[in-house]
Amino acid sequence: MRINRSTSVTEFLFSGFPQFEDGSFLFFIPLFFIYIFIVIGNLIVFFAVRMDTRLHNPMYNFISIFSFLEIWYTTATIPKMLTNLISKQRTISLIGCLLQMYFFHSLGNSEGILLTTMAIDRYVAICNPLRYPTIMTPRLCAQLSAGSCIFGFLVLLPEIAWISTLPFCGPNQIHQIFCDFEPVLHLACTDTSMILVEDVVHAVAIIFSVLVIAISYMRIITVILRIPSGEGRRKAFSTCAAHLGVFLMFYGSVSLMYLRFSATFPPILDTAIALMFAVLAPFFNPIIYSLRNKDMKIAIKKLLCSQKMLPTSAS
Repeated sequence: MRINRSTSVTEFLFSGFPQFEDGSFLFFIPLFFIYIFIVIGNLIVFFAVRMDTRLHNPMYNFISIFSFLEIWYTTATIPKMLTNLISKQRTISLIGCLLQMYFFHSLGNSEGILLTTMAIDRYVAICNPLRYPTIMTPRLCAQLSAGSCIFGFLVLLPEIAWISTLPFCGPNQIHQIFCDFEPVLHLACTDTSMILVEDVVHAVAIIFSVLVIAISYMRIITVILRIPSGEGRRKAFSTCAAHLGVFLMFYGSVSLMYLRFSATFPPILDTAIALMFAVLAPFFNPIIYSLRNKDMKIAIKKLLCSQKMLPTSAS
């Protein structure tokens, strides 16, 4: 069958949203407040770590960088979701779609690499505590943080560059609430067998990260269980619990989305899974890090109290 390539698609239409007449404004309000909470919550965690000298160590440095990335990770998709929920014209330009995919997945890649780095950091801290200060130096910590971000952004450039060369001349409906690889590639007027290759590449990257983190935490748990004192075990577990919770939430939702290959889900379930890793996981992360960590709670209280005292001292 010959495909007419004379008409080139310049914008895409999102079809994963509820219809405007069906009260999508009711979806707008909770999503708006969730987004505000994500931004403010992660900013508080970021500045609490930066302004409290007691938290100037590798573990909290990684947490602050992760919180900073979460702000931009959600900003890549949620503002456009909010606009589409209250607009009858739910479109995005081809360039806008490519940029959204690039920044969303680059930030997601950076977070995934950072979570892997955090797991290795906890492994060294608990399994080799005497060597930890000499291994995880401030310089290495800065290099790992910067490397996670740089690699996360560089690794996706060839993929986005390749997608930008594909012809889009047929249907322009993206069956999702934001631009993602598979829904966009299905709209290309060319051989889409590369979708399978894309799936395999993503699957290998996800599985490799999950294995590294899982092995690290299995080793950590084994060492913790050997600690003779109950107080020591409790403290070690509480240190790792937040990281483990974020890991399970992040990679659990990502695996549901990208480790299914040819399996198809109903559209409503597709949307729910997308919301889980694009919205809900970032929503719970600042809660997990602040509620599960005594030092973090103290630092946040100090930050908020110092902000309240500024107007008083100024007057």
